[in-house]
Amino acid sequence: MFLRSACVLPRFSATVPFFRRIRFTKMSAQAGPLCPKFIPVEQTGITSTSSAEGYKFSVVSYNILAQVYVKSVFFPHSPPPCLKWKARSQAVLALLKSLKADFFCLQEVDEHDSFYKGNMEQNGYSSIYIQRTGQKRDGCGVFYKNNIAELVLQENIEYNDLVNSINSQSVLSDDENDASLAKEGTNAEKSNGSSPGSAKEDRGDPNDPRVRLKRDCVGIIAAFRLKDPSHHIVIVANTHLYWDPEWADVKLAQAKYLVSRLALFKTLVSERFDCTPSIILAGDFNSTPGDQVYQYLVSGSPSSMPPVECSDDLPIPLCSVYACTRGEPTFTNCTPSFTDTLDYLFFSPSGCIKPVSFLELPEADSSSVAGGLPNYQHPSDHLPIGAEFVVIREN
Repeated sequence: MFLRSACVLPRFSATVPFFRRIRFTKMSAQAGPLCPKFIPVEQTGITSTSSAEGYKFSVVSYNILAQVYVKSVFFPHSPPPCLKWKARSQAVLALLKSLKADFFCLQEVDEHDSFYKGNMEQNGYSSIYIQRTGQKRDGCGVFYKNNIAELVLQENIEYNDLVNSINSQSVLSDDENDASLAKEGTNAEKSNGSSPGSAKEDRGDPNDPRVRLKRDCVGIIAAFRLKDPSHHIVIVANTHLYWDPEWADVKLAQAKYLVSRLALFKTLVSERFDCTPSIILAGDFNSTPGDQVYQYLVSGSPSSMPPVECSDDLPIPLCSVYACTRGEPTFTNCTPSFTDTLDYLFFSPSGCIKPVSFLELPEADSSSVAGGLPNYQHPSDHLPIGAEFVVIREN
């Protein structure tokens, strides 16, 4: 969602123009969600899935827009029927069923137990879910096909744990102790599973890092063993970072904490299962291409602005699927007040997997996004992104 408070503040980075040139004309009234297709990457060299070097699996990331945030004042451009829970929930479900991904990384899930869990189970999916801390009602969920993968290990991430890790130095300005912060967060989670909470998101003193870091954002990391003959283990991480463009330091601190936790989790999985797991990181990062969070994730250096490439500076080198195949999308979030890319699908270029297709997205002049989202064709203000990966060697 593009808005989280009464004042209309679009989510954008000061370093990148916040509004892409989208022509907003009359919204289409055609009913039914559109189902995008997977587009093969040119010259992949993979033409069969029948050998040990051709087993495919697909991952889709999608901010489905929590119903608790669906208010007509936030989306005055959307047809009122598109905002009603009954219609929107069925449209989201129909889209997920049409995509048929092996893994879904969903953000802003606020009806997991009452709707999505049961309906997805009927379609052959199991799920793991973490609700946001405090009194937030939405969270992140990973849905996976039972006949494709087996869950072998899981950890939850509560970014509020960063508050407990502040000593003499602030994690907002120094990433020296990222690994130790991750360990402390893991230990705190295992001991009581709780985090500092408040009745509502109180901004408090913006100069107090303890206030700035307590944003009730969460993530989830899980290891899966594929049920194909490769038996390859894949780590899938899903997250939703803080939204406010004015608090970019908080998003960067969350990204560093996430990667540190992910590195520790990879080590744990490698040792416990005697394997070299692949990593896929998906989510709504509330960060546009080129800003600090994005550059940190793809290059390990938040101050540099190099061409998109992988670097060993990060605890875990990561590549963006879209950047290394067709280029980052023009937008993944589309409203009249804000249109840009906020959602990403990263993977570890370990040599064990590689993307062989990506999920198509509408062009800026497409009638399906005219007038902004949500609409009859797109039940969320975000678009789903995804990719098919191929296992190119066994453990």
